[in-house]
Amino acid sequence: MMGAEVARQLLCGVVPHEFHSRMQLGSSNAMLHIGSHVKYRKKNPETVRSAHHLKGPRKCRMIYALWKAGNRSYVNASIDLPDLSICRCQRAESVREIVSDDENGSWFKETVNTTSQHMNELNIENDNVLEELPHVKNNTKDFINGDTKLDTALTSNHKSHKQRGTIVEDEAWHLLQESVVYYCGSPVGTIAANDPSDANVLNYDQVFIRDFIPSGIAFLLKGEYDIVRNFILHTLQLQSWEKTMDCHSPGQGLMPASFKVRTIPLDGDDSATEEVLDPDFGESAIGRVAPVDSGLWWIILLRAYGKCSGDLSVQERIDVQTGIKMILKLCLADGFDMFPTLLVTDGSCMMDRRMGIHGHPLEIQALFYSALLCAREMLAPEDGSADLIRALNNRLIALSFHIREYYWIDMKKLNEIYRYKTEEYSYDAINKFNIYPEQVSPWLVEWMPDKGGYFIGNLQPAHMDFRFFSLGNLWSISSNLATTKQSHAILDLIEAKWTDLVANMPFKICYPALEGLEWAIVTGSDPKNTPWSYHNGGSWPTLLWQLTIACVKMNRPEIAARAVEVAEKRISQDKWPEYYDTKRARFIGKQARFYQTWSIAGFLVAKQLLANPEAVKMFMVEEDLELVNALNSMFGSSPRRKRGSAGFKKSYII
Repeated sequence: MMGAEVARQLLCGVVPHEFHSRMQLGSSNAMLHIGSHVKYRKKNPETVRSAHHLKGPRKCRMIYALWKAGNRSYVNASIDLPDLSICRCQRAESVREIVSDDENGSWFKETVNTTSQHMNELNIENDNVLEELPHVKNNTKDFINGDTKLDTALTSNHKSHKQRGTIVEDEAWHLLQESVVYYCGSPVGTIAANDPSDANVLNYDQVFIRDFIPSGIAFLLKGEYDIVRNFILHTLQLQSWEKTMDCHSPGQGLMPASFKVRTIPLDGDDSATEEVLDPDFGESAIGRVAPVDSGLWWIILLRAYGKCSGDLSVQERIDVQTGIKMILKLCLADGFDMFPTLLVTDGSCMMDRRMGIHGHPLEIQALFYSALLCAREMLAPEDGSADLIRALNNRLIALSFHIREYYWIDMKKLNEIYRYKTEEYSYDAINKFNIYPEQVSPWLVEWMPDKGGYFIGNLQPAHMDFRFFSLGNLWSISSNLATTKQSHAILDLIEAKWTDLVANMPFKICYPALEGLEWAIVTGSDPKNTPWSYHNGGSWPTLLWQLTIACVKMNRPEIAARAVEVAEKRISQDKWPEYYDTKRARFIGKQARFYQTWSIAGFLVAKQLLANPEAVKMFMVEEDLELVNALNSMFGSSPRRKRGSAGFKKSYII
C-alpha cells in the first residue's frame, strides 16, 4: 500500500516538472514574476502582419528585464485589466538556455534522490508504475512456471510489447513538448498540429480550446501545472473581447474557438517587437460558427486543474468566478425552446462542419451537464449567485431526466418506437415528439445488439437521429449523465460492435456514415466528409482518452487497454495522424494532418490513466442526494401532474 501511494504521488506530480514558471495575475497593478529557469524556444521565422484591431485600451505593456544567469527575471507590467492579451517585449535571440535557480534546483535534486531511495526500499512490483518511473530499479520477480519454452516465448512477447509501448510513449511526450506555444516566455497552450513537412498550415498553428483539453490533462497528470494555469487565465482574458461579424455581436461569455500568438513590430521602434494574442470566435472559421463547446470545456478543465494541482486559488479569483457566471448565463438564458437541452447550430462542437447535428446534439448536452456540475461545485456561495445556482439546479434535474428518458435506446425501446402511435394530442402521450416508426432504419434493426444500448445523437419534433456518436456517449458515462445501468450498456455495445467502432484504429467518431443521397443532402456534398472519412464515420485516435475515462470509471479498464494496444501498433509509424478513413480505419485520412497534437495527447492520457486509475477521480462529479431524489420522483410521473409545480420557477417539457 505504501509503495502504491508513493508511486501515485510521483505520477500526480509531487516531483517538480521540467520547467516551472511562477506567474501572478491579479490586481490592476499586477507584477508578472517569471522564474528564471523558464525554458526558451528558438523562434521560427513567420510572416508578420499588422494587428491594428488589437490596439486600444485593452493592451498591456510589458518590459522584460533579463538579469544575468543565476538571478531571477522580473517583468514589470503595467496592465490595464481585465485583458492580458498583448505583451510588448523585445527578446534577445541569444537567450536559449534555462537559467538555473540554485534554491529550486537543489530542492529538485534532493526530492528525486530521496524519492528514488524510498522506492528502492519499498520493492514495488507494479510494471505500469515502473514504466513511468525509469529511475527506479525494477524489482519485479520472475514468476516463470510450467513449460519453459512456452513461458519464455510469452515473456519475450510481453517484453517486446512493453518496449514498443515505452518507445511510442517517449516519442509522444517529446512531440507534445515540441507543440507547446509560448507567450512572453511562458507556456500557454499547444498548437493543433506540428507537421514540419506541411507548408500549408491553415489554422492548425493555432491553440484550439477543445484540442488543448487532452494536452492540458496530460500535463496535469504529469505534474506540469503552469501551462494549464496560464491557458485558463489567458483564455479568460479573451472572453471579454468584442466579438463582431457583419455588424452583429454574440452574447457575452462566449469563449474563443482558438487563438494565435503573433509577433509584430512595436509602434515607432522597428528594433523592438510585441507579442499579441489574436483570438478567433468563429468569425474566420469555416462556416462562421461560434464554438459552443469551448466555454463548457474551459469550465471542465478549470475544475480538473484544481483537483489535480490542489491549487484552488485560481477558481476562487474574482475574474474567474465572473467568467464562470458569464458562461452559465449565456447557456441558461431564456429563449423559445421548450426543452432543457441546449439548442445549437451545425458545426458548433468537435464536428465543426455540416453533419446534420443542428438542434440538440448529444455531445453538447453531455458537456453542458458536466460543465453545470463542475460550475456548481466551484461557484463561491454568495448572495449574488443564489438565483444562478437555483436555475442551475433546476436545469440539471430537467436535463438529466430528458436525456436519460428520451435519448436512450436499446432493443426494448427500439421495439416500442416501432409500435408507436402518431398524432397523439394529450399530456400523457407516449409518443411525445410524434416520431414516425418509419424512421427506424433497417441498419439499426440489424445493428442493435441484444445486450447493450446507447444515447441517440439528436432529438427534435418528428426526428430522432439514431447514429451512434462516440464523444457524447462516452462523456455521458464520465459525467454521470448516464445511469450506472446505461453506462454499462454503452460499454457492452462497444464490446459487441468492436469491429465497427474500433477495428484497426480507435475510435469511430460516429456510426454509421451518411452515404448516397442522404450524404449529399445533409452535408451539402462536402468533399471532406465523404462516407467513412473525417467526421462522417472517420476514426479519431484522440477519443482514446474519453474512452479510457469511461472504462476506468465503470471498473472495466480492459476495454480501454485493448483499444490502446490497437492504436499502439501503428499510430507512431503513421506519424500520429488526425484521423483515419474507411469503414475499418485501414487508411490514414485523405486530408489528415500528421503529428496532430490531440491524437498524441489522447494516447498519452489513456496510458496515464490506465497506469494510475485513481487519477480518473479528478473528472468525476458525484451526484448529490437532492438531484438523485428529484430524478427518482420524476420517473414514472406524468407531465400532467407536474404541470405548474411550485418547485420550479421555469418549466420545461421533459
